[in-house]
Amino acid sequence: MVRCVPVKGYFAENSFFYLDEETRHGFLIDPGAEAERLLAIIRREGWTIEKILLTHGHFDHTGAVDALRTALGVPAFANENADRYLLDGEMNLSAFCIGERVVRDVKSLRDGDIVSLQSGACPLRVIHTPGHTTDSVVYYSEKDRAAFVGDTIFKAGIGNFQYPGGSRQDIVESIRDKILTLPDDTVLYSGHSDPTTVGTEKRRYF
Repeated sequence: MVRCVPVKGYFAENSFFYLDEETRHGFLIDPGAEAERLLAIIRREGWTIEKILLTHGHFDHTGAVDALRTALGVPAFANENADRYLLDGEMNLSAFCIGERVVRDVKSLRDGDIVSLQSGACPLRVIHTPGHTTDSVVYYSEKDRAAFVGDTIFKAGIGNFQYPGGSRQDIVESIRDKILTLPDDTVLYSGHSDPTTVGTEKRRYF
């Protein structure tokens, strides 16, 4: 089960819950803001969040991490290159928008890792997709044909590659070679647009 919760921080951003419907355990992906609202949803629905997953280290995707992992007693995970952004207010853009914010002690994931719930349910494959940032990743569920793509690709658009660490060549290669090679019916859940599918974006761009 996927639930999108748009949150309002400095930028509007999509946070996602990816849950095992049977056990009601799951992941929280990119909690960018409104920690109390996200907590209220978790409590109202009776969900147990086991891990927080980050698609990249920009502040609009990480703003509620500290409050949520303290309240929930769970770890947060990001790509092995994420500290470059998480620990630097200029790299994560917070210094230019809200004053420097950093996120410490995030556990590392590598390209190809599988992250799953304690029960083994809801396995997600980590796909490193540099271009928007050097630490950008996609979390892909083969079973549910779902991919949480952060800001690498949007409905009818590609991510911004002009921020620190961004690269037009890298983002095009990541989209072409790593995202649009997934099955056509895979739903792409991004940080700042409505969902789309691999097939739709493949026809649009490539």
